[in-house]
Amino acid sequence: MSNVILFNLTTILFGVASAFYLVALYAGNERISCYGSWSCVMAAVVSTAALGVRWYESYQMGIGRIPVTNLYESLVFFAWAVNLSYLAVEKKYDSRAFGVFIMPVAFFTMVFAITNDDTIKPLVPALQSYWLHAHVITCFLGYAAFAVSAGAAVMYLLKSRCEKAGGSRGVAERMPPSRVLDDLVYRAIICGFPFLTAGIITGAAWANYAWGTYWSWDPKETWSLIVWIVYAVYLHARITRGWHGKRAAILSIVGFAATLFCYLGVNLLLSGLHSYGG
Repeated sequence: MSNVILFNLTTILFGVASAFYLVALYAGNERISCYGSWSCVMAAVVSTAALGVRWYESYQMGIGRIPVTNLYESLVFFAWAVNLSYLAVEKKYDSRAFGVFIMPVAFFTMVFAITNDDTIKPLVPALQSYWLHAHVITCFLGYAAFAVSAGAAVMYLLKSRCEKAGGSRGVAERMPPSRVLDDLVYRAIICGFPFLTAGIITGAAWANYAWGTYWSWDPKETWSLIVWIVYAVYLHARITRGWHGKRAAILSIVGFAATLFCYLGVNLLLSGLHSYGG
């Protein structure tokens, strides 16, 4: 299928972009990092086209569904969202150093995606609802924002450690100041948290439509709540207790680890109403 070819090309572009950003950071060469940015832009165009083509091909097969209903499709959509989130961050903060810590997430997500079944299959009855669009899209936009936050948090820990040691040298010298990184960690979570909240609400509405109950303590639902609580604690601590710096960065990383388990671990390792996702 042509959409799979486009997604494979997207994987290559993400890998190329990650390599450009890494080399540019170590070499201190801004021109090389520009190639990384252009690779990300090309990947955004190709992956968007791939999603559209896959959607169109599903209609040609008489299925006609949004391409986010199985593990392969959710992975490529997540990578697409991470890439767009990164490009927005790069433009706002005018720094390509973020690419080293964010774009590999998109690349390895696509690598994992191509190891899974990429065929277009009819929807199971539980997925045949318009709630699917709102639930899945909002969740993955939130996940993408949390990936950006976690990448910035790792950068913050490296940068702040060098600053405390008497100044940034080498690679750390080319990273944005720690206060900028701390700000990005917070802003990314501020952006992602409402999407996650909307995803949980629409998921509850969808569950009531599909299974007759808003909440059943399914493993996926439970872990979604855990992720929501982790980020709610972060925002509460940040706003009311003034949490900044190392503690906030670590909590962001913990939150993204919980997000990954909610997304992949639950579907692949646990059984429940969401097992069809794997």
